[in-house]
Amino acid sequence: MNGLLMNLLYQTDIVQAVSMELPWGCFEGRTLLITGATGMIASVIIDILMYQNKNALQNEQKVHIIAVSRNEQNARTRFDAYWNDPSFTWISHDITTPLPELGDIDYLLHAASNTHPRAYAADPIGTITANVQGTCHLLEYAASHHCERFFFFSSVEIYGENRNDVDQFDEEYLGYINCNTTRAGYCESKRLGETLCNAFASQKGQDFVIGRFSRVYGPTMSAEDSKAIAQFIKRAVAGEDIVLKSEGNQLYSYTYAVDAATAALCLLLRGESGSAVNIADSASVIRLKDLASLLANEAGTKVVFELPDSAEKAGYSTATKAVLDSSRIEQLGWRALTPIKQGVQKTVQILRTSLCADQGQTAQENCM
Repeated sequence: MNGLLMNLLYQTDIVQAVSMELPWGCFEGRTLLITGATGMIASVIIDILMYQNKNALQNEQKVHIIAVSRNEQNARTRFDAYWNDPSFTWISHDITTPLPELGDIDYLLHAASNTHPRAYAADPIGTITANVQGTCHLLEYAASHHCERFFFFSSVEIYGENRNDVDQFDEEYLGYINCNTTRAGYCESKRLGETLCNAFASQKGQDFVIGRFSRVYGPTMSAEDSKAIAQFIKRAVAGEDIVLKSEGNQLYSYTYAVDAATAALCLLLRGESGSAVNIADSASVIRLKDLASLLANEAGTKVVFELPDSAEKAGYSTATKAVLDSSRIEQLGWRALTPIKQGVQKTVQILRTSLCADQGQTAQENCM
């Protein structure tokens, strides 16, 4: 078992997640396919559902998970605890090509996408094709295989820049996006992915819901993640100074990864067909410079300023205020359990101890 799944703090997160009052019985005996399976939110959803399977008295009551990603080594490392479980299947697939025949699917969650600045800048074509071609292929599969609900993982980025006319983005807000940039490929292709969902609902009757996620962080983040909060966390784990590559006045909504996963499950099971819903923790709105200070305090270091390199700058958001109105997801009965200060502290602690566990050390051996 990898170090993350052995971590007591993370195990507690998962136990709290499955204690949420959700109609878990809707998953009994069903098949769920999730793309981008090793990603920050998708992998937590899999951990939650596999934990739920432990409570099933019979195999027929278990949810069967088909996890789709591209890198087998990463998948084996992340899901080694489930690899030989008959209720878990992993397949390697590039979603920009049609899915192979996998039988009927009850729920399809599309979470595969480039999600951070360096990836936008280095692979803008791959970013667009995953969100457009990939979404189209998956919707085709869902519509032809009796899929009860399709869940599209969208983003706060679809709102573009705040025109200084609102304090929060509600689901009807339309901001400004300069489409003549490399970075616009992410925002515009997420918008088009949402439009594709509506097109398949209109033309083929495919049910769907859309989750528009705030900036998400947590112990399941990728080592390659180049978002500011991910860089802050990695430096805090290493006990290094926190590097801020702007004045830090950007005001954003954040959500802890486990909270984001439970919100996704809540929306999947309770959301109105065809709805697009913001997913954000209303207790986790913070300026970037204050976030940097939080992590510097956790690491016992300081905040330093540094200019971004060209690749980073090309992928950076120009939005200076992106706060999401979370009232709709809260009306569905969801509440975040981990506000930002507690979340970054917990993330740093989990990553420190999990790293040591992966290296064959105990928590007492220079891991705290």
